[in-house]
Amino acid sequence: MSKADNILKKLKSLENERNRKGMERFGIQTKNAYGIAIPILRRMAREIGTDHRLAVQLWNFRVHEARLLASFIDDPTKVTERQMDRWARDFDSWDICDQCCGFLFDRTSYAYGKALQWSKRKEEFLKRAGFVLMAALAVHDKEADDAAFIKFLPRIREESLDERNFVRKAVNWALRQIGKRNVFLNKKATETAKKIVRLDSASARWIASDALRELTSVKLQKRLISKT
Repeated sequence: MSKADNILKKLKSLENERNRKGMERFGIQTKNAYGIAIPILRRMAREIGTDHRLAVQLWNFRVHEARLLASFIDDPTKVTERQMDRWARDFDSWDICDQCCGFLFDRTSYAYGKALQWSKRKEEFLKRAGFVLMAALAVHDKEADDAAFIKFLPRIREESLDERNFVRKAVNWALRQIGKRNVFLNKKATETAKKIVRLDSASARWIASDALRELTSVKLQKRLISKT
């Protein structure tokens, strides 16, 4: 039995029906899920270590938790553009999308390009992935120039009209995280939000109003000014 098979067997032994029902209440796809909590999977990932080949094998099992584990142990320096596209097309749940984009894909050399590319796709979770990448990069890539994030703002404005819940929440997330990086980007994100709120769309108004509450808050403004 291969290492991948042994890991899948271990995952199956941790199956938890109560947790699976809880996942369903949070809108997580559970058709091929065992109901294993994220902290348990992260602990397993630490024990396994970084392993690109094993990550690909686990992903191909098409089991929810195996795919989460794959995103935790894969090596971003070995992830190819083709792999990113293939995995992203497999996204069928917001948590797989968010964990994979926020823990693995955002550390690849293709992240910025994929964020823009996927944000233009029609598929719900693929489009969400584009905006989750934007949000993750805004948080994790401390050395990136402001210009990299300015390029995201037109896409955020255009896609704020998408009424699908998993998309609009990711659009809002990306806008807020960009606006929390520094004073300059806060100003640009706030300007974008003020344009969005005027659009004839309930989704756009929610995205912008929610973002503006945080971006213009006294607490955030003080924090950003203290960093200058």
